[in-house]
Parts: sequence; structure tokens; C-alpha cells
Amino acid sequence: MPARKKPDSPASLPTGGKAATINDIARLSGVSKKTVSRIINHSPLVRKDTREKVEALMREVGYSPDPMARGLAFRRSFLIGMVYDNPTAQYIVNMQYGALDALRDSGFELVVHPCDSRSPGYIDGVRRFVQQQKLHGVMLVPRASEDQALADMLAEIGCRYSRIASVSMDEPSRMVVTHDRDGAAEAAEYLLSLGHTDIALITGPSAYRSSIERTDGFIQALAKRGLEIPKSRIIEAGYTFESGVVAAEKLLSGKNRPTAIFTGNDEMAAGVYKVAMRAGINIPRQLSVVGFDDSPLASRLWPSLTSVRRNTRDTGRTAAAMLIQPEGTPMLAAASIRPHLVIRDSSQPPE
Repeated sequence: MPARKKPDSPASLPTGGKAATINDIARLSGVSKKTVSRIINHSPLVRKDTREKVEALMREVGYSPDPMARGLAFRRSFLIGMVYDNPTAQYIVNMQYGALDALRDSGFELVVHPCDSRSPGYIDGVRRFVQQQKLHGVMLVPRASEDQALADMLAEIGCRYSRIASVSMDEPSRMVVTHDRDGAAEAAEYLLSLGHTDIALITGPSAYRSSIERTDGFIQALAKRGLEIPKSRIIEAGYTFESGVVAAEKLLSGKNRPTAIFTGNDEMAAGVYKVAMRAGINIPRQLSVVGFDDSPLASRLWPSLTSVRRNTRDTGRTAAAMLIQPEGTPMLAAASIRPHLVIRDSSQPPE
């Protein structure tokens, strides 16, 4: 048998200030370029001793893989996409922060794609985004994550994806479940524990699964305790500050006002604050308010807002981390982000 070629020494690196290439790393370590590529891409198909040897060499020579060059070698980029259709800016920012936490030092980068899921051509737009960028995978953020046709399209073109939703809607390996129903139920139980019986509800859009889960969770928790909310006390809004203002004006005009309002997110709760202040209604003495999301806005309002915390940054981190795991990693259950109520100053027993 011919003798195996001994690896070259780091002294054999190119001179003249040129950076080492993947071919140099393969030559110096005595392995194939394909093996080096697998190590760079965290493949489980490489022996531990080989991985350690090659990684030590890369550190020694200061080799850093170029994301675009890696992408060309694999006919894809080392980019993770985040597709969203959500009007709440802070929610999207926190989701991005979480994704960036997961991608740090991984060699992957994040690109975002806002879309309008009400537009008839939006799925084709996402397809073009994925194919033009040659994405490694896609995070689907509510409400886009709730669209089965969008998920089916990604599966059809062979693009990995993770879905963030209030309930499980896909295979466990693709799901991050936020359990919004449970958080809303906790908010209802808290208001009942304070003694409120005249409670109003400002919901998000009925087309959003998160809104359905939060609304049903809140109403059903009250029903279990024998309290039914009249339809006149339930106002559908749009998850925006402005829509919260419009809904609150309907609920707080006149003398027959509720003693407490639960809103489907903190942005709408801020709208309630504006209307209450304009009408001379004291929060929490005359009106208790509870929000959902526990965004940074909740602690900045005065009085500070009691809100259901659904850690958006952790959610984004989990969804992105799922996409850069080695393919075939077993997932026995969907990832879960459990909400809980954060009690602050915006709620107290009714007068």
C-alpha cells in the first residue's frame, strides 16, 4: 500500500499576507476538503479526534471561514431568515435579539423579511426571498407562522423552518409553542382574586391564532368561576396602540364603565392608559388594567403595567437554535416557552 501523505506544517501556509483557505487547512491537516467543510458546518459525521485536530489547526493559523464562500460550496448561504407579519415593533426587535443570541459565533447571520399575509402574492414573495438568498433555514414568526400554506411551501422547496405559535401546529422538531392560553387564564384568575366581576376584554385580530388563544383562555377561566363577560364588554382591536385607543373609548365612555380591562397585548393597554387619563379615570383606583407580552413598555408606563410575560427573546433564541442544529437531531416534544403573570401597579381591588 502507498504510504499515507503526512500533513504539512503551518510553515507551508501561503506567504505575502494571504489568508489561509479551506484548501490550505485540508492540506495542512491531511484530511479532505469535504471533511474540513463538515467540521466547519458542525456535522456529526466527523470523528471527535479528527474534529479536534482540524479545529486546533484552524485556531493556530487564524483561519476564519467566509460565510458567502461556505454558501457557494454548499449551493446555499449561511443565512437564517426571519419572516414576520406583526405590527408590534418591540416584539419584532426582541425576537431578533433572541435569534442573534443563538447565532452568535455560529458562522450564521440573520436576515429579516417583513410581509403582509393578507396580500395574495405574499407566499411567492417569501419563496423568492428564500431562493434568492439561498437560506439555510427560516424562522416563522406569528402571524406568518400560523399559515399552513406558507409552511407547506417551505417544505416543498426543501427549506428548513421553525414555527413560533400559541399551540403546536407541526412536527415537534419545527415548533416553539408559547402557550398563550395559559397566560391569559392566569390574568383572569388574578383579576378575579382581586374581586373584579365587571371585566372587559380588548382582543387582538380574530384572524390571529394568538388572539384566539388569549381570548378563549381568558373567557374560559372566568367561566370556570361562574363569570360570563357580556358581548358588549368584548372589543376586537388590532394589536396596535391606536386600535387600543379606539376600543378603550367604546368601553370607558359614559358612567357604566368596567372596573378592569384585560388587553391582548401591551400596546393596546397603553391605548387604554391614554383614554383613561384623558377622561380623568385613575389607574388603578378606578380602573385596573392587565396587558400581555410584558414588553419593555409595561415597566415604562405609569403606573407600571401588570402583564403576562412571554419571553420573546427566549422564543427567538430557541427558534433560531433549532435551525442550526445538525439535521436529524431527535426532538421528542416541541420546544415550550411558558408564560407567567408579572404583577405591578396597574391593578388593585375595585372600589
